[in-house]
Amino acid sequence: MSSVRPDRAGTQGAGSTRARYRRILRFAGWNLAVTWWYELLLPRIGLQSVAERTRSKRMRRFAQRFHGLAVELGGLMIKVGQFMSSRLDVLPPEITTELEGLQDEVPPVPFAAIRALAEAELGIPLGRAFAQVDETPVAAASLGQAHRARLAPTDAADTGLDGVVIKVQRPGIGAIVDVDLAALRRVGGWLSRVRLVSDRVDMPALVEEFAHTSLEEIDYLHEAENAERFAEQFAGDARVAVPEVVWERTTRRVLTLEDVTAIKITDTDSLEAAGIDPAQVAPVFASVMFDQLFTNGFFHADPHPGNIFVTPVAPSASGAIAAEHPWKLTFIDFGMMGEVPATTRSGLRKLLIAAASRDGRGLVDAMRDVGVLLPTAETTELEKAMTHLFARFGGMGFAELREVDPREFRDFAAQFGDVVRSLPFQLPENFLLIIRAMSLTSGVCSALDPQFNLWDSVEPYAAQLLRDERGNVVQDIAKQAVEIAGIALRLPKRVDALLDRVEDGTVEVRSPRLEQRVAALDRTARRLISAVLFGALLIAGAVLRAGDAVFGTVLMAVSVLPLLHALFSGWRRR
Repeated sequence: MSSVRPDRAGTQGAGSTRARYRRILRFAGWNLAVTWWYELLLPRIGLQSVAERTRSKRMRRFAQRFHGLAVELGGLMIKVGQFMSSRLDVLPPEITTELEGLQDEVPPVPFAAIRALAEAELGIPLGRAFAQVDETPVAAASLGQAHRARLAPTDAADTGLDGVVIKVQRPGIGAIVDVDLAALRRVGGWLSRVRLVSDRVDMPALVEEFAHTSLEEIDYLHEAENAERFAEQFAGDARVAVPEVVWERTTRRVLTLEDVTAIKITDTDSLEAAGIDPAQVAPVFASVMFDQLFTNGFFHADPHPGNIFVTPVAPSASGAIAAEHPWKLTFIDFGMMGEVPATTRSGLRKLLIAAASRDGRGLVDAMRDVGVLLPTAETTELEKAMTHLFARFGGMGFAELREVDPREFRDFAAQFGDVVRSLPFQLPENFLLIIRAMSLTSGVCSALDPQFNLWDSVEPYAAQLLRDERGNVVQDIAKQAVEIAGIALRLPKRVDALLDRVEDGTVEVRSPRLEQRVAALDRTARRLISAVLFGALLIAGAVLRAGDAVFGTVLMAVSVLPLLHALFSGWRRR
C-alpha cells in the first residue's frame, strides 16, 4: 500500500514534517544520551550507586515525557506508546504503568474537514451518499474518526441495513505516518548498534513489522477485507458477531460498516442490568481469543474493551434462544490483525498444553518449537525451575495469587535466576502482536471477573485441542497427549507426580557445562547475561496472562530488575 509522501506536500507542509521528524529524533537522542550518562559513564567512575538510586525515577520521568509527546504529536507516536505499554516482557513497570492508560487523546477533526475528505473519496456529496450523518464523532483517534449515519434509501434496500458507522481517515495522516516511520527507522538503526539489543531483537525487523501493521491500519480497504475474513472464520459460531461492510460506501480512506454498538464488554453495570453475568462472559471471551491464536491463526491484535461489545440475543418468535448464552461477542476495528504461521501455531499449542498440565519439560520443549529458546540450549535446570514454579503456583487463580507473599516470588527468582539467565533466549519475529493480544485479553478477563481462574479455561481448551488433533499434529504433541490424559480432571495429579520424582531423585540435574560456565563468569559478565532472565517466563507469562492477570504478570514482572541491570551493564561492557 502506498501513502502520501512527505516530499509531495506543500512548502509549509514539508517544513512541518521536517520539524516533526527532528523533534522525534531529538527526544530519542536526548533520552539515549541520558541513559548513556547514568548507566555507562557514572559506573565507570565509581558512581554506580547514583545510577541505581535514580533509575526508577528516571524511567518514570521518561514515560511521562513520552506520554506528553505522543498526545501532542498524535499519529504513530500514540500507537508506539500503546505498544510500549504492553511490553511487560522487555520494559520496566515504571514505563508500562505510565503508558498503559495512553489512549488516542487527540481532539476531533472539525466535521467540515471530514466532510471534504469523505466527499472527495466517495465522489458524491455526503448528503446524497447518506440519508443523515451525525456531525458529532462517536470516536476520535490518532489515525481516523468515526461518525454515525443512516444509509440512503436505495443503499438501505440493497444491503438490508439502516444505521451505519462511517470511519474517515484523518486528513494528512499518510504524510504523518511516513515521517513517523522514517524517524522510528532511524532510532531502530541506533539501537541495532547496541550489541545487547541486536543479540536478542532484530530492531530493523521490529520496526518494519510495526510499519507494515501501521500502513495496513490506514488502508480501510484492507480493514474491510479483514472484517469479512474474520466473519468467515466464525460463521455459524453463536458466540461471535461481526459488522457487515457496506462496500458501495467504502474506499481506501472511508470505511462504512453496520452500526453494531452494544454494551461495552467491561461495562459490568450495564451487563448486569441486561441480565448478563460478567463472570460468564470472561471464559467465553478467553475461549474465542484462544481459537483465534491457536486454531485459526488469524487474530484480532487490538482486543481492548472499546473494540468488543456484548450484544444481547433476542429470543425467537417461540421464545427460544438458539445460542448457549443469550448474548454474543461483537468485534469491531479490524485494522490491526495478526497471523500466526503454522509452525509457530503448533509450538503455541504445545506451550498451552504444557502450561495446562503444569509440565515443566513440555513447556521448555514448546519454547524451542516457538523459537524463544535456541535448540542447542542445555535445559535440565530450566525444566526443574519450571516444575518448581508450577508445583507452587500452578492452578492458582487471580484472587489466590493476590494473597501470596511477594517474598515467595523473590525467593523463586533468587533460586533459579542464574540458571535462567545463562540460557540463550531470543525474541522471535511475529510475536509482538501475539503478546499484545494476550495482554489485552488478560486485562479484559480480569475486569470482567476478578476471581477469573486461568485454569478453568485453559484445561478444557487444551484437552479439546488434543481431542480434535488426534495425531494430526507433530508426534511429540501426540506423545504428550498420553502423558496428560487426565487433563480433563483438572490435572493436580500431574503436579504430585512431578514433585515425587523431584523428591526421590529420579529427575536428575546434569549440566556440567552450565556449572563450569556460571563458575567462570565474572561479575560484569553475569550482569550482561541477566538480560535474558525474562525469556523463560515471557512465553509462559504471555499465555497465562491471557486469562489470569496476576500470575501472568508475575512471571514477566520478576524479570524487570535483572533486565534493567543487564541492559545498562551490557552498554558498559561495550
